[in-house]
Amino acid sequence: MNTTTPNPKKGGISVDTEHIFPIIKKWLYSEKDIFLREIVSNAADAVTKLRRLSSLGIRDGADEVYRIRVSLDKTAGTLTVDDNGIGMTEEELVKYIGSIALSGAVDFIKKYENEAEGQKNGIIGHFGLGFYSSFMVSTEVEVVTKSYTDAPAVHWRCNEAGEYELEPCERDEHGTSVIMHISEEEKEYLSPSKIRSMLDKYCSFMPVEIFFDDGEDKQENAEEAPINATSPLWLKSPADCQKEEYTEFYRKVFADFKEPLFSVHINADYPLNFKGILFFPRLGNEYETIEGQVKLYYNQVFVADNVSEIIPDYLMMLKGVLDCPELPLNVSRSYLQTNTYVSKVSAHIVKKLCDKLVSMCRNDRADYEAIWHDICPFVEYACMKDRKFYDRAKNALLLPLTDGTFRTYEEYLEKAGESDKKTVYYATDRALQAQYIHMYTSEGIDVALCERPIEAQFLAIAEQYMEGVRFVRVDAEVADALKGDGEISENETLSKLFSEISGNDTLTVRFDALKDESVPAILTVSEESRRMEEMMKFYAMSAEHSFPTEVTLVINTSSPLINKLSALIATDENKARAMASYIYKVSLLSQKKFSAEEMQGFMQDSFDMLMKL
Repeated sequence: MNTTTPNPKKGGISVDTEHIFPIIKKWLYSEKDIFLREIVSNAADAVTKLRRLSSLGIRDGADEVYRIRVSLDKTAGTLTVDDNGIGMTEEELVKYIGSIALSGAVDFIKKYENEAEGQKNGIIGHFGLGFYSSFMVSTEVEVVTKSYTDAPAVHWRCNEAGEYELEPCERDEHGTSVIMHISEEEKEYLSPSKIRSMLDKYCSFMPVEIFFDDGEDKQENAEEAPINATSPLWLKSPADCQKEEYTEFYRKVFADFKEPLFSVHINADYPLNFKGILFFPRLGNEYETIEGQVKLYYNQVFVADNVSEIIPDYLMMLKGVLDCPELPLNVSRSYLQTNTYVSKVSAHIVKKLCDKLVSMCRNDRADYEAIWHDICPFVEYACMKDRKFYDRAKNALLLPLTDGTFRTYEEYLEKAGESDKKTVYYATDRALQAQYIHMYTSEGIDVALCERPIEAQFLAIAEQYMEGVRFVRVDAEVADALKGDGEISENETLSKLFSEISGNDTLTVRFDALKDESVPAILTVSEESRRMEEMMKFYAMSAEHSFPTEVTLVINTSSPLINKLSALIATDENKARAMASYIYKVSLLSQKKFSAEEMQGFMQDSFDMLMKL
């Protein structure tokens, strides 16, 4: 390539207001690495333009193989980006490179948009200000370009002060080479691993094949492979994608060896016009901190690593990619926060996720139940934060039952008996509430198992959403289905005895004839009272600020043990008191975990009773 001539033309960079070259060099982008994205994007832009002209029949390029090559030369201290795209004439070079912030894409689209309606979004179009990002790391930048029109090739050389030289040169094929002379302070950009990581981050899905020559010796006959995928998975129709492809894509993009729970493929047309794939990641364990990551692209060009403004805060566990050509390539956080397009994209993502949940629940029930334990906290939290999310996803919400099966809320209520058709019974501790669970399930009443704190909190919200439906913990009341036909006889002596033994002034003693005769007594705490106490503890962060709890001791008049206790009071009051104390403590044990003192007293009572056998 011959780049010398006896009489080169000279000039200076023209700007509209003042000479801003030092500012560009220091402050154009907050991350210097972006310069490579800008230069490679311009190369992809040049190829896209030439493809457009070929598709319009303006030139014959049907058999042409387009490519971009990034080359590193440590000895010369240069980084070069070369393409075989549309190229530039001398006039175009001065117009688009010699005047800062004048984008060649604007002129190109204006000229050809009528002939190529609907395709103009393919132009990245920042060959102007973005090009000058190269000076953030360079002392000098050269451009060698030849137009597809076969106009003479041109060589442009510019130093960091903005002074350039322009002269004719030799170049065999159309296209452009940008040669960046890396400054002493930025020598890290002559590292093959550094450039490769930048290309992998910013250029992995650009629409033109990109090859990287790191300047090191290659194995003989080694086949060269592009570093990018020109047709990323999100551009395909969801109907044409297999589950294995989604998993492979997820692992490549996020370097996560675990398989995602499921994916949501979005292909939104007018007026939103964006594509993407979102993944629900799998937790390694219940206590793992999960941090989502949604990568933003602009026509396959990487823009930002994690754009929280596009995803609702309650879905921040999601990982994925979004390609939004309606957003500018140099999008800012403040722009995202106030843009109506972004808010519409966010709403569409919520809709697509809810649709996916409902579809899986309806059509792949077994697989959906298998992942419910993993997604339940996030789905329920989303419902609590956004009523619209609940309204869309309510038919996909599952209740795990104590027998290991699942019901939707609608299925649960449909199966309930006439007296409980608007009541959902649930347990929060399978072991502690085992006696209550047994009493309900023995009567054919399903009990939902909500052992996570957020599940119980969600039920309180769901009760507000579901008109007329009550959520009652199994130890909150005695359902009508648990009551038998036996005679209920009030016993004031027994009532007084249990009140004295409990030492609880707020305890209410009530008599009922239960179907399960093996249970002498049970303790119940009203749902409203318990919820209020839990809320007070949560906000006060201390048990000292507890709310008075409405506790009821239900004496089972059908129990032979209670009948025996009634007879024993008249003959041996001390023995009767010991028996009553033991019955009460067993009932209390089914309601809450004992304190150290309560456990010590219960153990002592047990030993005393054994000694009397």
